[in-house]
Amino acid sequence: MKQLLSHIRVLDLSRVLAGPWSAQMLADLGAEVIKVERPGPGDDTRAWGPPFLKTPTGGSTQESGYYLGANRGKRSITVDISQPQGQEIIRELAAKVDIVLENYKVGTLKRYGLDYESLRAINPKLIYCSITGFGQTGPRAEQPAYDFLIQAMGGLMSVTGERDDLPGGGPQKIGIPLIDLITGTYASVGMLAALANREVTGEGEYIDMAMLDVQVSLLSNQAMNYLMSGKTPVRRGNAHPNIQPQDVFKCADGDLVLVVGNDGQFAKLCQTLGAPDLANDPRFDTNPNRVRHQNELRPLLDALFAAKTRAEWSDLLGQAQVPCGPINSIPEALADPQIVHRQMLRQLPHPTAGTVPQLVTPFRFGQAEIRTDQAPPLLGQHTDEVLGELGLSAERIQQLRQDAII
Repeated sequence: MKQLLSHIRVLDLSRVLAGPWSAQMLADLGAEVIKVERPGPGDDTRAWGPPFLKTPTGGSTQESGYYLGANRGKRSITVDISQPQGQEIIRELAAKVDIVLENYKVGTLKRYGLDYESLRAINPKLIYCSITGFGQTGPRAEQPAYDFLIQAMGGLMSVTGERDDLPGGGPQKIGIPLIDLITGTYASVGMLAALANREVTGEGEYIDMAMLDVQVSLLSNQAMNYLMSGKTPVRRGNAHPNIQPQDVFKCADGDLVLVVGNDGQFAKLCQTLGAPDLANDPRFDTNPNRVRHQNELRPLLDALFAAKTRAEWSDLLGQAQVPCGPINSIPEALADPQIVHRQMLRQLPHPTAGTVPQLVTPFRFGQAEIRTDQAPPLLGQHTDEVLGELGLSAERIQQLRQDAII
C-alpha cells in the first residue's frame, strides 16, 4: 500500500519536542525527513534520561525514552549551522526539499542566512514553519518558553486540579507536555494545508506557530464560558463545568470514571443504579438542572456507586451503553484489549538495540499505510549518506568531519 507523503521531503532543524513531534508525524505518513543535529550532543532530548534504551548485552545506547518517542522515521545528520560551511550544507539541502521546520529563537536563523526569506530565494516553492513559545511578533517574541510555562501562562493550570477548598487543591499541570504535542500537531496541519495550496497556486508559504497561541485556542469551552458569562472559570477537580454527571465515583473497591453526555444516558444510568425516579426528579431531569443542582446529585450517586465493585458497575453500565471506565495506569492502558487490537504499540528494528518499542501514530487509512519500519536514528547515522546524495565526495565529507563542521 502507498504512503500518502512519500513524495514529500522535509528538512527538520527542530529539537526537543514540538518540532520533532510534528516532523515525526510527517515521517509516519511517508515523508522523507532529514533531522539536523549538533555535532557532539545532538538533540537535547537524547540526554533527557534515564531511562535510556538498552542493548541486548545490557549496555545503554544513550538514547533516552524522551528522544525515542518523537523521532522515528527520520534520517539524522550532524551539521554545525553556526559555521559558514555548515550553513552552506543547509542551503543545499533546503534547495531540494518541500518543507523546512525549525524552532530556534526568533532571529537566530536570520543571522545565519537560513531564515525563510533567505531560503525562499533559492527555493521559491518552499514551505517554512517556525515554532516558538510566543510567535515571531509581539512583546514576548524573543523570550524562551517551555510547555510547563505555557500551561501556566495560557490559563490551562487555572482550570486543572482539585478545588482549592479540598485536600490537594491547587493548580496542576497536565501529566504530559500536551502543549508541545498539540503545537506540533497544529504545525503539521498547517504544513499540509500549505502543501495543498501549493498544488493549486505553485506558491510556497511561511507558517508562524506559537505555543501560547495554541494553548489559548485550546481553552475552548472554558474560554466561552467566561466570555458569555463574565465569570472566571475555576478548578473543579474531575467534575465537568457544563455536563453532569461527569466525574470520578468511588465504588466498593476503587474509582470509576462516569461520563454522562445527555439526558437519555442519565435515564439509563438511573435505571441501572436502581434509582429510576432520579431521572424524573425536577432537579435532575435535564442537564442544565443537573449542573445547577450537582451538589445535591453527587451524594445520591456516591451512595449508589458504593454498593458494588468497579467491575460490576462497568459491566452493568456497559450493557446499558452508559460511558464509564477504570482509571488505568499506563501499563494497564497499553495492555487494554482495544489498544492491543489496534496495534498501537509496536517493536521497530533498531541498529544497536535490536528493537525499540514505539507508540505509533493513530492514523488508519483505507487505501494507504503508515510507516512503521524505521526506528529513531542514531546521532549522525545518515550524515555520510545524505551528504553523498548532495554530491560531496568521501574525501570532502571526511574533511568536514575533521573541521568539526559535521
